[in-house]
Amino acid sequence: MVDLTGRTVVITGAGRGFGRALALCAGRLGARVFVSARALPAAQRVADEVASDSGAKVDAFACDLADPASIRAFVEGISAHADRVDVLINNGARYLEGPGLWDADDDAITDTIASGATGTLLTVKHFLPLLRASAGADVVNMVSSAAEARDHRSQAHPAFYAAKAAQAGFADILSHRLRPEGVRVISLYPPDFTEGDPLHSSWDQASRTSDGPLTAQSVVDCVLFAIGQPRDCYIRSFHFEQS
Repeated sequence: MVDLTGRTVVITGAGRGFGRALALCAGRLGARVFVSARALPAAQRVADEVASDSGAKVDAFACDLADPASIRAFVEGISAHADRVDVLINNGARYLEGPGLWDADDDAITDTIASGATGTLLTVKHFLPLLRASAGADVVNMVSSAAEARDHRSQAHPAFYAAKAAQAGFADILSHRLRPEGVRVISLYPPDFTEGDPLHSSWDQASRTSDGPLTAQSVVDCVLFAIGQPRDCYIRSFHFEQS
């Protein structure tokens, strides 16, 4: 298991589900953790849980990824506490259901694309000075199998597909352009997976079988594996077999 002692980890969209799980795992592995959610109380609940679970030093921030000013304030807040970011995990993005264009109003469509696509781009842009200050930074993007070519399995709204496709395109060119600086960009393309709870035995490896659904723990393990590799190892993406 990778040791994150002394490393600074930032996780967006950490107010629940997979982001919360990542925060708990990062804390247990010794990281200095920063979490964000659209609503500060949600981020603070997770921060308190991480601190209680592992004793890790953790701070919570509000960050609306659809709002550029909110992103800038989030980065400025972390800059007051840390002189570098070693791992940035772009997990936050709005999910939108409904297979038809008319299944969502214009505001929901705009918000979905802004949070998933523009939000990721601006988050990396404004964190880049802190990432460059690290001796070996990793940017991890939680994309989705919806961004893969001809993936029609999800009942997500077309706006979600569009947001994730844009996020994937950004991640691809970012990986190419930041590699000379030693910054690794890692993207994951999971299908729907069971979120589970890292505090319960349902996350045990023995319970993850080939005939079961992909679990959040397995996705977390991929993230930890990638960021734990020596710096000559650039794992650009993880793609998962669809059930």
